[in-house]
Amino acid sequence: MTDFEKADLNGDGVVSEEEWQIHIEAKRREMEDEDAKRDAQRKMTWFSLAGMLIFPASVVVTEVFGLERAGDLLVQMSNIYYISIAAIVGAYFGFSNMKKKEKDD
Repeated sequence: MTDFEKADLNGDGVVSEEEWQIHIEAKRREMEDEDAKRDAQRKMTWFSLAGMLIFPASVVVTEVFGLERAGDLLVQMSNIYYISIAAIVGAYFGFSNMKKKEKDD
């Protein structure tokens, strides 16, 4: 189906100016949504990366200040923290790609 066929909302075979403007507006909004989605993915990825880098630094800082108990607790939490962050990022990107494939088909 071509863009002109998609733009013909009433199915009369003629794309009026109003129908074309509605179609163009829908395309513009779709592009803005895709752009916002990419921005959100990029921010989430950088935030996750920062958290993964700051977490070990916090363990070192607690050891430097002599807070062995806090350091031990952070080390114990690290396994679940890294798995959780990876699962969140992976699920978000995975479901986004699945949705994109459904949309393309």
